[in-house]
Amino acid sequence: MRDETIGAFLDSLAARVPAPGGGAVAALHAAQAAALLGMVARYSTGPKYEEHADVVERVLVKADALRTDALELAEDDAEAFFAVTETYQLPQETDEQKAARSEAIATALAAAAEPPAAVIIAATHLVSMAEELLPVGNANVITDVAAAAEAARAAATTARLNVEINLSGVTDQAVRDRLTATTGEVDDLAARADQVTAAVRQRAGA
Repeated sequence: MRDETIGAFLDSLAARVPAPGGGAVAALHAAQAAALLGMVARYSTGPKYEEHADVVERVLVKADALRTDALELAEDDAEAFFAVTETYQLPQETDEQKAARSEAIATALAAAAEPPAAVIIAATHLVSMAEELLPVGNANVITDVAAAAEAARAAATTARLNVEINLSGVTDQAVRDRLTATTGEVDDLAARADQVTAAVRQRAGA
């Protein structure tokens, strides 16, 4: 996926195929948020920003790492979804086959919930980084901090949908509880993203 052109990816997204879908899009939202934060950090170096160099460097390193991680999650999501579709094709002619199929589906759905759950966690980090960079970043590109926060919010809210749809078939209670706790963080994340955007708009005189 990472080697596709944007046009080719969008063609795949629009096609009548199981994946890529919303899960991959959520991960790419996170990748774009990370890229934007990396860009702002790179514009916030030099003598003028020396006082906050440690913050900028920390954001820069983490943003670059999360950009790579998010791309991998987009690919993981597509692979996991294909695995789910394959389990639904398993035979179910006997009771044993039906039981094996049900177990395989539950396992595949639990696995499919993991990439979007990881996207939510990544988005939480991205919003925190936007909050850190907002007061110290280069004012000329400060709107991109808000753009990153909005992209991170989109990543989290979209990923939450993908976790929740898979949860319906997850039978392991410990897994269900962990994934539910992760999705429970999204509303707070969205509110924090709102605050970043509001602060940027206020500085812009909007």
